[in-house]
Amino acid sequence: MSITHLVILLIVVVLIFGTKKLRNIGSDLGGAMRDFKKGLEGEDKPKDEQRLQADPPAANPAEHKQPDSTESK
Repeated sequence: MSITHLVILLIVVVLIFGTKKLRNIGSDLGGAMRDFKKGLEGEDKPKDEQRLQADPPAANPAEHKQPDSTESK
């Protein structure tokens, strides 16, 4: 890809999105990257509050079977 192709691509992108929209996209992308980096830094130092707890074991469905009211005795 030559420099001419890149310039034409940049012009097309500016025409499609506009400069204001591109500025918003750039600031949103920068904020997302900043938050991602903060998340990675916090991952190395887990706090007690951030620990995940395991789910309780699932109950055996055969033990809690309700009698069928349509059965004849």
